Amino acid sequence: MDPNILPTSSLVIALLIPLVGAIGVMLKGAHENLREAISSVSSLILLVTVGLMVPQVLKGNVLYCKLFEILPNVTIALRADAMSMIFALVASSLWTIAVFYSMGYMRGLNEHAQTRFNACFALAIFGAIGVAFSDNLFTMYLFYEIVSVCTYPLVAHHQDKEGYDGGRKYLVYLTATAKLFLLPAMICIYVLTGTLDFSLNISDGMFPADVNKTLVIMLYVFCLFGFAKNGIMPFHHWLPGAMVAPTPVSALLHAVAVVKVGVFCTTRVMLYTFGVDTMSALNLGIPTAYFVSFTILAASIIALSKDNLKARLAYSTVSQLSYIILGVALLTIPGIQGGLIHIVNHGFAKITLFFCAGAIYVAAHKKNISEMEGLGKVMPVTFGAFGIASLSMIGAPPVAGFVSKWNLLVGSIQAHQLGILFVLLASTLLNAAYFLPVTYRAFFAKPPAGAAYNGIKEAPLSMLIPIVIACTISVIIGIWPNFMMHFVKAVTG
Repeated sequence: MDPNILPTSSLVIALLIPLVGAIGVMLKGAHENLREAISSVSSLILLVTVGLMVPQVLKGNVLYCKLFEILPNVTIALRADAMSMIFALVASSLWTIAVFYSMGYMRGLNEHAQTRFNACFALAIFGAIGVAFSDNLFTMYLFYEIVSVCTYPLVAHHQDKEGYDGGRKYLVYLTATAKLFLLPAMICIYVLTGTLDFSLNISDGMFPADVNKTLVIMLYVFCLFGFAKNGIMPFHHWLPGAMVAPTPVSALLHAVAVVKVGVFCTTRVMLYTFGVDTMSALNLGIPTAYFVSFTILAASIIALSKDNLKARLAYSTVSQLSYIILGVALLTIPGIQGGLIHIVNHGFAKITLFFCAGAIYVAAHKKNISEMEGLGKVMPVTFGAFGIASLSMIGAPPVAGFVSKWNLLVGSIQAHQLGILFVLLASTLLNAAYFLPVTYRAFFAKPPAGAAYNGIKEAPLSMLIPIVIACTISVIIGIWPNFMMHFVKAVTG
């Protein structure tokens, strides 16, 4: 075994924390204060547990734990390396913020089935942490499916026709693509290589030199579409349809678990299954970058047409996810770094935006942007946070998204891809076109005649504080990005 690989049980402990939390929530569901205390404490313990792994990973060590062997060289095993920590830290920290926000939202609207909601929320994080710490493609596939199943009750939470339709589309898209594309690809990779373990660095892929090149290209395409949580068109329709769910669920889908699971799995396989050298030799990178560029631009244009705030944010997510894949596909160090750091930057900014949308609905019962003229005067904190998070999505300094956009632009120049450079600049203008009018309407437009905002005020503190925390972190990691960039730079060597 490599001397930098350290066996540890801390990975199992981190994995079990949200699972135990979900069980505790179900057992104590009748006592709402105790139920929410279990969720809160579980999220904090998970964050601390993941945080305790940071020093070892920053030293260049890989934490490892083998659980079961299913077939020869097919195991359920966990590992924490630099790329794992990027996603694990995002998922655990955002779960902590989301739990506290959910208390105010669900109680504020007196939502039903809050025990089921909290339990499924915790189970979704269980799946996300499992994906983050997967040592191989088989383990990742299992936890990927767990996320799909555990989030279905959240999407269909309202249990009406709209909820069931959105949930059905969500489940069919994600499970069908995994079965039709990902599962056959995984079997073929095992037959060709004799293993499903990820490589230890991004240069070396898993495939032998004499492998059939056409077959490898086909497997790559299958993996790209098999992880449909990544939101690449045309397998993106599940994501806007899932917006029927409560806002905390939307935040979970878009910032914490589901879509981040999709892009993490996609980029993990690109870098640690196929590898930079194989992708470069087979010319897989740049065509992928141009392919996802269509999603970036098309989703942004669709977002412009949406008056419903959550719908606009949903199509923004479809667009922004492809930034991550595009950056990695450039196969340049700045491009890969820009893509991976956007997992972090998008997570904190997007959860802020969805939290703000939820706060607006709870406080003012407004869903459409056209109904928000002048609302910023009575909800300045909410719309101020929305404006700051919007700047991150646009890529403006000093918010976190600027770091992503800068690296992506440098990466496209180093790859000599002026077409990709144009896509990034055009998408930035489109981002500004669909985000800035929301803040402008709220602060500078006059309320419609007869609109009475006298009784409207900010959402409860249990919702407002998480908004401010998420927004503040987005600014902090924009001004001081070095902590998370340590992990990103460790991935690229």
